[in-house]
Amino acid sequence: MKVFAEKEAEKFLKKQEFEILEGFFVNSTLGVQRALKKLGLPCVMKVFSRKILHKAKLGGVRLNIRTYSEALSVFKDLKKIKNAQGVLIQKVFPGKEFLLGIKKTPEFEHSLVFGAGGSKVEEKKDVSFRVCPIDKKDVRSMIKETKIGKRLPKKGIEVITGNLFKLCKLVKKYPKISELDLNPFTISKGQGKIIDARIVFK
Repeated sequence: MKVFAEKEAEKFLKKQEFEILEGFFVNSTLGVQRALKKLGLPCVMKVFSRKILHKAKLGGVRLNIRTYSEALSVFKDLKKIKNAQGVLIQKVFPGKEFLLGIKKTPEFEHSLVFGAGGSKVEEKKDVSFRVCPIDKKDVRSMIKETKIGKRLPKKGIEVITGNLFKLCKLVKKYPKISELDLNPFTISKGQGKIIDARIVFK
């Protein structure tokens, strides 16, 4: 089994022409300074580790950091988390948060997952599933089955649809993918970007 944590997963997905929110992996205060010069403030900072699957539960995600001194303090806190390998810094990208993903099971092989995303995704339980491959009718019904999907504007539906089809093509190309989570996949002003990702290969 091979796990691609956020940094590795996003690098892999970018090569497959998915839209990734720009970010910088840093391991020093100098790295923080350089990243903020390029990204600006406010920013988001997240602990990076191949061994940490649920960053938010460990306090490993900090939002809306507004000053350089606050960023340095947060960097030091995140580095103290057990198994931390570094910190990812991203610009704030406010919008509606979704979950897009893939699950592979012995019964159905690769299935698509769509629903409400964010740090409390397990509590929301607002998801739907379809077995790959899919058509446009599958995607429309999949979106409508969720509460969050019913409130999606036309442009948002187009963005979600395009990315769900891309995920199906991805697992056809890489059949050893057993799990893939894009959470959150955020839509803002008609643009969709992957904010966080994780991929498991078997």
